[in-house]
Amino acid sequence: MMNILSQLAENFDLPILEWIAANMRCAFLDAVMPVITLLGNAGIFWILSAIVLICIPKYRKTGFAMGAALLIGLLVCNVTLKPLIARPRPYDYQLEHFGRTISLLIAAPHDFSFPSGHTLASFEAATVLMLNNRKLGIPATILAALIAFSRLYLYVHYPSDVICALIMGIAFGFLGNLLVKKITQKIAHQS
Repeated sequence: MMNILSQLAENFDLPILEWIAANMRCAFLDAVMPVITLLGNAGIFWILSAIVLICIPKYRKTGFAMGAALLIGLLVCNVTLKPLIARPRPYDYQLEHFGRTISLLIAAPHDFSFPSGHTLASFEAATVLMLNNRKLGIPATILAALIAFSRLYLYVHYPSDVICALIMGIAFGFLGNLLVKKITQKIAHQS
């Protein structure tokens, strides 16, 4: 597995990260991207969003669906996949394999790289919002995309980490939404 990940890193991921660093780095984005990525830290922004939605009767089901999606993602990705796959971060890979130190604009994360938790939580939440309320879903999806890109810009995730997390986030968003819909239908039939 590590051999496949190394080939993926060297043939796909690192060239993209290097292209971003060479062609997109600027003072403005150097200031903005750490702030954008902060919104994804530990999923707090999305967790708080779900709690706020739960407190508003009109959006309660959406809030519960978002919470369900975030919980599924936490268990599948952060608790299971990250330690199981144990993929080193791209800056660690560069140092270990090429002796190259990458200067980061944020504190170096100390957990594993695959999948991107920031991207996962962001797309879980945005998907649930898109399914239930496009007025909230469109800005949430734009924010999710910015958070995902920030992980690449900041050199803390590989593109493949972000792409996989995006796909899983959308899937878990649909799953969380479906679970809450089924549970509420079951409760309504019992009443």
